[in-house]
Amino acid sequence: MVEKTTVIKNRAGIHARPAAMIVQTAGKFKSRIFLEKNGDRINAKSIMGIITLGAGYDSVILIIAEGDDENEAASAIERLFINRFEEE
Repeated sequence: MVEKTTVIKNRAGIHARPAAMIVQTAGKFKSRIFLEKNGDRINAKSIMGIITLGAGYDSVILIIAEGDDENEAASAIERLFINRFEEE
């Protein structure tokens, strides 16, 4: 299992477009991938789960990946957050 902590730095937070990017990226991997905020854990391959997480600007998110390609999966999801979902 791999865990990475990241912070949402795009001003709009996680809305439909970033949620879709997360789901699309997570779907490329065999590993189970989760996002956790304030103890709430959701499947990163579920767009509805991501949106209901209610992750706004400056929210701290824990990325959790479990599986054969967990390192690559966690890093790919983390890059989306670092790059601010290409919004800024």
